[in-house]
Order: sequence, then C-alpha cells, then structure tokens
Amino acid sequence: MPPYAGPPVASRQGDAASPLRLLAYLALAITLIVLDDQAGWLARLRAQANVLVQPVWALAGLPGKLGTQVKDNAASHGQLVDENRQLRNQLLIANARLTRLQTAALDNAQLRELLNVAERSGLDVQLAPILDIDLDPVRQRLVLAAGSRDGVHLGQAVIDAGGLMGQVIATTGSNATVLLLTDPDHAVPVTVARNGVRLIVYGRGDTLELRDIPLSAGVEVGDEIVTSGLGGRFPAGFPVGKITALRPDDTHAFLVGELKPAAQLDRGRDVLLLRPGAAIRIPPN
Repeated sequence: MPPYAGPPVASRQGDAASPLRLLAYLALAITLIVLDDQAGWLARLRAQANVLVQPVWALAGLPGKLGTQVKDNAASHGQLVDENRQLRNQLLIANARLTRLQTAALDNAQLRELLNVAERSGLDVQLAPILDIDLDPVRQRLVLAAGSRDGVHLGQAVIDAGGLMGQVIATTGSNATVLLLTDPDHAVPVTVARNGVRLIVYGRGDTLELRDIPLSAGVEVGDEIVTSGLGGRFPAGFPVGKITALRPDDTHAFLVGELKPAAQLDRGRDVLLLRPGAAIRIPPN
C-alpha cells in the first residue's frame, strides 16, 4: 500500500464506536440517577453494602484498638503499682506511730502504778530508769541510769509496783548495777505471810526457790512470801513471791518450794529505789 493511502476501514469504524459507547454510558448514568432519585434503591444498596463491609472495617481497626488498650492497661497497672507502694508505706508509718503511742501509754501506766504504790504506802523512794538488762541464766542483773551522784548507794533495795526486785551491788557516778532476786548468787530472808514461818529464798536463774522447809511448818501452795527484815538488808514486809509448787527434797526430810516473783523482773522501764528508813509494807496485789 502506498504511504499516502488512508487508514484501513476497520480502524475508522473503531474510532466511530468510541463516541457511541461514551453516549451509551452517559445515558445509563442519567437513567440510574433518575431511578435512584425516584425509587431510592441505590441508597438502600449502599446501606446494605455498608453493613456487609462493617466487619472488614472493624477487623482493620482491631490492631490499633488492641495497641491502645494494651498501652492504657500498662499505664493503669503502673499507676496501681505506685499507688499500692504508697499505701503500703503509709500503712507502715501509721503502724509505727500506733506502736509508739501504745508503748508510751503502757510506760505511762506502769509509771503511774509505781508512783501510786509509793504514795499509798508512804514510802521514801527514788525513781530510776532502767538503762540495760542482763537476763543470762547465770547473771540476772539490771543497769540503772542513776548513780552515786544521784544518791544511789550500795545495798539499796530496789522494788517495783509488785514487790522486791533486788539490791544495788555496784555504783558509778551516773549508773548503778542491780542484782535481781532470781540471780543464783542472791538469797533473801523471808517469812510466810500467813503463819510467820521464817525461810530463805534463793535465786534459780529464771525463778525463785524456797529450801529446807520443815514438813511441820504448814507451808502451802499459794502462800504469800514477804521479806522478814532479818539481816537489815531489806525492810520487812515487802512482797517477794507466791508459792506455786511444793516437793520433797532428796532426803525427804524437808520440802522445796517454787515461787513466782511478785515483781515483774522482765518488764517495765523504771524502778523504785528505797531510801534508808523505808520499812512500810507494800500491800500485796
């Protein structure tokens, strides 16, 4: 075919068909718009399509929601941990303050009891705080925060609200050492308050013991034991303890009695020191 010849007939027919298709599409679009405006079926179709597509949208947004929820949960957990830690600290502080208040109330009650005993009995006493305590089975001793500069002297009797505790065995300018009744090296002349039988109480490390009790003495469990005043070391009439048990000794010729101390040897923060001339009996509890 010569170069100047026109295009094939088929190509011209295709070019002519393109405007016709455009016109057909345009007519179809106009028809759909008119029908949708009159019947609204296209809106219903869009609504149904939205319902069908909704799960897809939810699934697509799930990772973002999960990430946000995890982040919120992590923040909430951290906040709860911090609040829990703060509450625990506040509870510990409150418990510590409550314990201090309870301890102070107990100390005040014990001090009031000591002063009431001294006032009721008309005793000439000196209040001394306990500085240290040694309750080793072979060394039952107290160290007081009062010494020779405060008027404390050797042999001075020491009592509490319950009865006799011991005696001063050493002093410095600011401190004094007290040998407790329960010390194995301690012995006190006593009498049975009920019948006046004279005996001696010995320390046993954690309790008190009466030895060489005659079988005919009429001593019984429950008898109150008080100081006899013999020897001049302890004034007469101060409670020492109560008999809790009696048993024969190895010879079966005498009885041995176990005593519960009248004084609270392992409690309290203060004691009373008897000044010379104090010979008035403390009423037993």
